[in-house]
Amino acid sequence: MKNKIHPNLYEVKVVCTSCGNEFITHSTKKEIRVDTCSNCHPFYTGRQRFQAAAGRIEKFNKKYGLK
Repeated sequence: MKNKIHPNLYEVKVVCTSCGNEFITHSTKKEIRVDTCSNCHPFYTGRQRFQAAAGRIEKFNKKYGLK
């Protein structure tokens, strides 16, 4: 490896602005703030699947005139 061409690596705290979750990782930046994390993102919490199913049910009911 060549000397003095690689960026510095820091141990940083990542902070989620939505839920306040914090965790430690390594990065070339000194501070990281994210809007959504795995604690509050619908895909990881399982809420996304139910929302998609609800949309399909409503579409079926609308198509076949059911209430």
